[in-house]
Amino acid sequence: MEMQDYRSLLNDPESRKFETFSYLVEMDANALRKQIQGMLDKGWEVAIEHVEPERSHVTYWYMWKLPFFGEWNLDTIMKEITACRNAYEGHHVKVIGYDGKRQTQGLAMVVHRS
Repeated sequence: MEMQDYRSLLNDPESRKFETFSYLVEMDANALRKQIQGMLDKGWEVAIEHVEPERSHVTYWYMWKLPFFGEWNLDTIMKEITACRNAYEGHHVKVIGYDGKRQTQGLAMVVHRS
């Protein structure tokens, strides 16, 4: 099977892909909860970021509050995702799982696109 090229253009926001999960079917709320619970089960710290769609190609997005160090309650994190979406209705929202042992991002996924 030949690899498919996903062309992304700066002048075409609809063509842009974000992180690995952008190439899969969109997750429903239950699937999203499972992914975030997986981060928590690994002991990863969760953070939420957001950005305007026209700036989504830049490396740095705005941080929503501080990373949730020591927050292991999935419902609290889900409420924060909703709060970020409501506060920045026109922005994309990303969830990041930081792996403290390796000092890197273990997983990052866009959970809302405007």
